[in-house]
Amino acid sequence: MTQPARILVVFGTRPEAIKLFPVIHALKADPRFECVVCVSAQHRQMLDQVLEIAGIVPDHDLDVMQPDQSLDALTARLLTGLGAVMDTVRPARVIVQGDTATAMAGGLAAYYRQIPVDHVEAGLRSYNIYHPWPEEVNRKIIGSLASLHFAPTTTAQGALVKENVDPARVHVTGNTVIDALHWVTAEIAARPELAQGLAELEERFSGKRIIGVTSHRRENFGEGMEGIATAIREIAARPDTAVIFPVHLNPNVRAVMNARLAGLANVALIEPLDYPHFARLLTLAEIMLTDSGGVQEEAPALGKPVLVMRETTERPEGVAAGTAKLVGTAPARIVSEISTLLDDRGSYEAMARAHNPFGDGTAARQILEHIAHEVGN
Repeated sequence: MTQPARILVVFGTRPEAIKLFPVIHALKADPRFECVVCVSAQHRQMLDQVLEIAGIVPDHDLDVMQPDQSLDALTARLLTGLGAVMDTVRPARVIVQGDTATAMAGGLAAYYRQIPVDHVEAGLRSYNIYHPWPEEVNRKIIGSLASLHFAPTTTAQGALVKENVDPARVHVTGNTVIDALHWVTAEIAARPELAQGLAELEERFSGKRIIGVTSHRRENFGEGMEGIATAIREIAARPDTAVIFPVHLNPNVRAVMNARLAGLANVALIEPLDYPHFARLLTLAEIMLTDSGGVQEEAPALGKPVLVMRETTERPEGVAAGTAKLVGTAPARIVSEISTLLDDRGSYEAMARAHNPFGDGTAARQILEHIAHEVGN
């Protein structure tokens, strides 16, 4: 019998965990593979929530975060820590996801050891190295050294081919975030208690039209966050509207939002949600207002329009399909776009019914088959 291929899966943030747990579940269920999990804990609390829900216990936990850590200090700690894990595990291949510092350092550490790197969610590009920052450069670095590129869409595939990546190494699989959303929705249906923590807010805002908000991008720190807070304050003044905002743990976000929005009757500033409760928020919300990448993929899977508080997006497919719209961080623009969706049913339905271009929930299985082919299993 062929020896199982040892695959090291490296990640560190909540979004990576959400997008990789379907791959880890599939690897662990497949006798062709031996799956080893290493987390950096770039997001400690939010990461652990996803690991617990998904039933994943890491084999290695670097716990790299320190207060006010600079990006270069973080990158150095990641590179040496992940390298040491790879020297211990000696994997046949390393899987990284997306565009975090952990993914970039994991890819680079593997490259230094001539271990093939498989990149999940490859080929996203905004074509501006400072938006999003530092993610755009992180994913370009991974794209230059990866062995297999798992592109979520044909647009992402095309971006890689334009960068002279061998087309035979690029596979369009859809995005694993859709796999994850299908899984957690089924889990909530089977175990409703997983997502009952929003019941009090559901009762408080009964009869109101809920706007879900997430915001954490570095490039929005400062003036951008102030603009977002101003817009939310104005939106929440509408008597028919309520805002549910799980506030990111970063003090650059919390300080602004607490100062501007705390105590407003129609705004709930709540702690970051675990994954089932976030899926529940997507269900409750009429519109999602976000600067996140993943929400641009998740919300359309549930028919919810997404207004993206950024100047650029590496997910232009959503904008092209009509499921998402770029609105920046200027308060007047945000308020205008939300008001249009709230007051013009035709505009709302056009976004809500647009086809989600990010996949059908089979990405993890497709990824495994491509890796199996590569290692000869």
